[in-house]
Amino acid sequence: MSEPTGRPSAPAPVGGARPSVIQLVFREKSALYAAYMPMLTDGGLFVPTTRDYRLGEDIYLLLTLPDDPQRYPVAGKVAWITPANASGGRTQGVGVRFPGDEKTRLLKLKIEEILGTSISSSKPTQTI
Repeated sequence: MSEPTGRPSAPAPVGGARPSVIQLVFREKSALYAAYMPMLTDGGLFVPTTRDYRLGEDIYLLLTLPDDPQRYPVAGKVAWITPANASGGRTQGVGVRFPGDEKTRLLKLKIEEILGTSISSSKPTQTI
């Protein structure tokens, strides 16, 4: 039996790998606005990351909203990818589509309630 080395093991291949977990903390409404994707049926968020993902890959978010101490777990899927050095100086990352379950539907409503009328603003966002 070998002793643990204390070093993290290499990431498992994507096929059977566990989805990655990303903690996403929004302290300000403006940051949430910039990341929220109302055009997706079940909602979604832009996640800045330099890690490589594939479309459709599972990704777990631990989401914290402005002025709310609760963390919301979301089991989403990668809906689009903004690569490094994207045109227009856009931030590298992935768009994560929320699942169509009831718990996440309530989270989508909560986000839209926080954003209020700014959701229909013409201000640019990090999303499509």
